[in-house]
Amino acid sequence: MSSPPHAKFFVNDGVVTSQTDMLHLLRPVLKQTVTYRYLRGREVVARGTGWVERIVVDAEDTSTYFTPLAITLNIDSFEHLEFETRADQLLVYTLVQGDERVVMEFAPIGPGEADASPFAARQLTFDTSEFVQMELLGLEAQEDE
Repeated sequence: MSSPPHAKFFVNDGVVTSQTDMLHLLRPVLKQTVTYRYLRGREVVARGTGWVERIVVDAEDTSTYFTPLAITLNIDSFEHLEFETRADQLLVYTLVQGDERVVMEFAPIGPGEADASPFAARQLTFDTSEFVQMELLGLEAQEDE
């Protein structure tokens, strides 16, 4: 006969209320670009794309805010966190407080994405069409002369 586990167990989705669990689940979005939707009831009140600058817990003097440039998450601002795994293996995070929710997902990073943010990571490109490649002869070439 096995004894019941002392901690909850989640695989790919779930609802967590523990501040510690919320902090650990949100850690992958730190220093990342995410899209967010703020809902009050079923109505989408705001949406955007921003950079997650900080995630804090037990910090009463720090607010949670979402702006197109910076996002700070205070775990204490929310009752619980719902998470689920998408088909592409990325997580969708839903932070809940009463009838208000913020749904966050990693921002699209490829070219041609409809809502691609100017802050999204992209491959660095370098136009080499106006440059000429030159080879410099080393010391060995001078000795042969």
